[in-house]
Amino acid sequence: MESHPSFQCADPALQKLFSLAQKRCRENLKDFAGRPVLVEGGGYSKIWLETQPMGGAMYALYDPQVAYNNVFLFMEHQRADGRLPGSIQLANGHMEAQFNKLQGFCFPYPAMQVLSLRGNLPSERAALMECLIRFDGYLWRTRNTCHDNILESFCVYDTGEDKCVRYGNAPVWWEADTPPEGYDRVPMGSQEIMSWSYAARKTIAWILQSGGKAEAAEAWEQKALKVRHALCSRLWNDDDAMLYDLDARNQPIRMHTHLPLRCMYFGALPRHVADAFVRRQLLRPDAFWTTLPLPSLSVSDPAFQNAPENNWSGQVEGLTLQRAIHALENYGYESIVTALGRRLLTALIKGDYLFPQQFDPLTGAPSRVGMLSHEPIPKGSTEPVQDAYGPTLLAALEYIAHIYGIAYERGEIWFSLGSGLEYAYTVPIGSRQYAIRSDGQHADIAVDHHVIGRFPCGTRIRTDAEGRILGKRPLEGPLC
Repeated sequence: MESHPSFQCADPALQKLFSLAQKRCRENLKDFAGRPVLVEGGGYSKIWLETQPMGGAMYALYDPQVAYNNVFLFMEHQRADGRLPGSIQLANGHMEAQFNKLQGFCFPYPAMQVLSLRGNLPSERAALMECLIRFDGYLWRTRNTCHDNILESFCVYDTGEDKCVRYGNAPVWWEADTPPEGYDRVPMGSQEIMSWSYAARKTIAWILQSGGKAEAAEAWEQKALKVRHALCSRLWNDDDAMLYDLDARNQPIRMHTHLPLRCMYFGALPRHVADAFVRRQLLRPDAFWTTLPLPSLSVSDPAFQNAPENNWSGQVEGLTLQRAIHALENYGYESIVTALGRRLLTALIKGDYLFPQQFDPLTGAPSRVGMLSHEPIPKGSTEPVQDAYGPTLLAALEYIAHIYGIAYERGEIWFSLGSGLEYAYTVPIGSRQYAIRSDGQHADIAVDHHVIGRFPCGTRIRTDAEGRILGKRPLEGPLC
């Protein structure tokens, strides 16, 4: 029995991609003072709050201890006032927590995934809940300086959007808990940071509900809905089907960004708002549904920059492709995940099996020459393209699992039966082994070598851990 996910398919190029992604992920495993972690890779040697709890959760079926460390090291380094470190690095043999930026919050959902795989231990759930209560309190004490119920970003690295033109002349990082002064865009009313509060409060409610504390859970559910209402009533523009952040003068920053997709990752948007963004913006070829979809800015936006260095002003980011899986599945867009994943896998194969941080949205070609380059690439440069960037590696493995394989979703097993390919996928989860064997048109799914059903391809089958079927959904078909 394999000790990690195994994928065998009739497509040699896809087979090579899967094997290389597994190999290069292993190269990103590092020892942090006796604690194994999965660093971001591609030249980044730290664990970052915006990427590595999510990365750890995606790697959990390969190494559960790494997954635990990638999540819970951030909890262990939480400050007394509730602030979580934006990143943790190894310095002189010791872990050093850094608080000079918020640096994203892809944390509550990955933490719940890891907790679930570990058996939902009451002590760990209680610790996570306390961490989220303290962090949410910190945000509302320090990031609501206008007292208008809209949380704020103080610097570019708060949301991890390096060089993003939306931030104007904002400082790159900011250590203080008081806002910077004298800038055009910050403190910036932030749709993303509002979404962090929503996700924290929803997760707190879920933990309380699962512990039988219905009244307390309902109180936190209402707190989450209050955040959602403020987010949509202040930042959503229905005419444009777009969320706009607010500048330092409380005016909308009218750039068509991918950020509503981030809000969908956190579940912060009501269904009708998410649907409007997806239909009217995300799926437009002249906006976000490009040759390789999901540029940071719409390709039609006047501010769009097709800059190949580390720059969130236009190109497709591997991190966005990684986050998009949960963001879209949160709202039932499995067919978009399938279409998006196939485009990414094709781009990676055509790109000579490189795993960069960024891609050209118009061609799908890998970008970003050199490691941590902060300057435009010289014309005719022969430097190697960046490789082994963790979010792109994990996105490739995760899309394969969500199209042709098996994924774990907080106690459920998802068998994804992609069509048109003969393949076999197996994975151990806990004490059981789950498997798919497909001829491209129909597939058998099995638990502990016992076939529990044969199904047409193009379908996702959801079961419990024992293999009892919970539901079916189309995996392919119209995108919207």
